[in-house]
Amino acid sequence: MIYHFGAFELDIARVELRRAGSPCPLEPQVFALLAFLVEHRERVVSKDEIFEKVWDGRVVTDSALTSRVKLARKALGDNGKAQKFIRTVHGMGFRFVADVRVQRDPVLAVLPANPPADDTLGLGTTADTDTRPSIAVLPFQCIGAAGAYDNIAQGLPHELITELARLRWLFVIARGSSFRLGGQDLEPQAVGRTLGVQYILSGTVEVTGQQLVITTELVDALGGDVVWGERYKGYVDEVHAVRDEIRAKILASLEIQIPLHEATRARLMNSDNLSAWSAYHLGLQHLYRFNATDNSTATALFEHAVREDPDFARAHAGLSFVHFQTAFMHLTNNIGGEVALARDSAQRGLDIDPLDPFVNFTMGRSFWLETDLERARSWLERAIALCPNYAQGIYALAWTNTIAGVQADGRGQIDQAMRLSPLDPLYYAMLGARGFTHIAHEEYSEAIEWTDRAAQSPGAHVFMALLAAAAQQLAGNPLRAQAWAAEVRERGPQIRSNDFFRNYPITAEPMRARVAAALRQLGF
Repeated sequence: MIYHFGAFELDIARVELRRAGSPCPLEPQVFALLAFLVEHRERVVSKDEIFEKVWDGRVVTDSALTSRVKLARKALGDNGKAQKFIRTVHGMGFRFVADVRVQRDPVLAVLPANPPADDTLGLGTTADTDTRPSIAVLPFQCIGAAGAYDNIAQGLPHELITELARLRWLFVIARGSSFRLGGQDLEPQAVGRTLGVQYILSGTVEVTGQQLVITTELVDALGGDVVWGERYKGYVDEVHAVRDEIRAKILASLEIQIPLHEATRARLMNSDNLSAWSAYHLGLQHLYRFNATDNSTATALFEHAVREDPDFARAHAGLSFVHFQTAFMHLTNNIGGEVALARDSAQRGLDIDPLDPFVNFTMGRSFWLETDLERARSWLERAIALCPNYAQGIYALAWTNTIAGVQADGRGQIDQAMRLSPLDPLYYAMLGARGFTHIAHEEYSEAIEWTDRAAQSPGAHVFMALLAAAAQQLAGNPLRAQAWAAEVRERGPQIRSNDFFRNYPITAEPMRARVAAALRQLGF
C-alpha cells in the first residue's frame, strides 16, 4: 500500500515516507508506529496495542512511546498542540486524523544498484543521526545443494533477529520486511535504502559431505564497506551445537563491532556537531582505559550525549560507569559521592529503558563498591536475563559470586564470556576474574597463570598488577610478587590494601583473610 495524506506519501513496501516525492529521514520504529496508526486510522489505537504490535509485546516505558510519537509528528511538520495528523486521545491512546487516499502497490520495486548521491532517506549526510544504529538480517544464501540442511539459511537469520531484539541499543528490522529481499541481487546501499538501516548482516551456508561451513558478514549500508566478517566450521550431525555457537558469537561480536564502527565514523565529524549517538560511541573509546584523562574525556562525551538527548538511556549508563570508575580508581577523595552519582545515573537510565542490559549492568556495579553483593548480583542476573549473550554481564556476575563465596559455576561463566567476546575491552578483567576463581580454591599455580596474563594485558589497570602480586605471594613466589608490587607502587604509590578490598569486596572467608595476609606481607 501507498497512503497519501497532505503532501506526504507513506510507502509500506519500500518502508519510506516521502514529502512531495522526496524521502524524509525516519527511523524504522517511528516508521512502524506511523504505518500502524495510518492503517488503523478509523479508530483510536490504545497504548497497549501499540506496544504489542510495534514493540512486539516487549515491556517499554510510556516515555519511549512518547518520544516516537514526537519524532513522527516532527517528520510530518506536526506538533503536540496542532495535532493535524496524530491526535492524542487522553486516557485512551492515539488516532491518525488526516484524510488518507490509498494506492495499491503490491510489488516491491527493485532499486538501482547505485542509489543517487543525494540520498536523504536516513543514510546520507542529511540523516537524523540522533537515532540508534539499525540493522537488517537477511536470509542466508545456500552454496550448492545443502539438502536437508538448507533450512539453516532461513532458520539461523530468523533466530538472530529474535535475539538481536534483546539488544536494547539496536533497532532491528522485523523478519517480515528483511526476508522479502532474500534472493534479490541488490547492492548493500540499495538494501539499506529500501529498509532504512545502517547495517546489513548476511551470510552463506555450504554443506560438503558431512562438513558445514557458515560465513557471516556485517556491511555498512552507507558506504558498502565490510565492517566485520567471520567463518564457522562444523559437522552436520552437530548442527544444533554449531547453530547455538554461531548465534552467540555473532551477538557478542555485534556488541563490539558496531560501537567500534560508530566511533570511527564519529571521529570524522566536527566535535561541535556531535549527535547524542556519536558522542556516546566516542565516549566508549575512552571508557575502559581506567585513567584520569580518558575517564574525564568519556564523562564529557556522555554528558554531551544526555544534553543532546535526555531520554538516551545508554548515555546515562555511560555516566554511571565513569562515576563508578572514578571511585574504583580513587580519582577523587569523595568516594561516597561518586558511588551515589553512579547509582543516580543508572537509575535515570532505568527510568527510560528498564530492559537495556548495559543499564542494568551499571546499576549492579553501583552496589559493588558498597560491598552490597546481594543487590549487585540481582541486577547483574537481570542484565543477563535480558541478554543471555552479554559477555561483560556474565563475567561480572561470575566475579561477584566468586568473591561472595556463592556456589556457582563462576569458572565456566567466565570462560563463556571470553569465548563470546575475545576482543572485549574488559578481557583483561575476565582473565583476572578467572584467576580469582583459582584463588578461591587455593589453586595458586593456576591462579598466577591467569592473573599474570591479566596484569600484562593491554589496558589493564593497576589493580590487576596488585592482584597478580597477591597471587604470586600466595603461590610462594616472593621475588615475582615483589616485582609486581614494585610496579603497583610506581603506578599508584598511594594504593593500600583497603583500596584493593574496596574495589574487590571479598566477603567469603577464609579467602579474604588469605589475600589480606599476602598483601600485608608485601607492605600494602
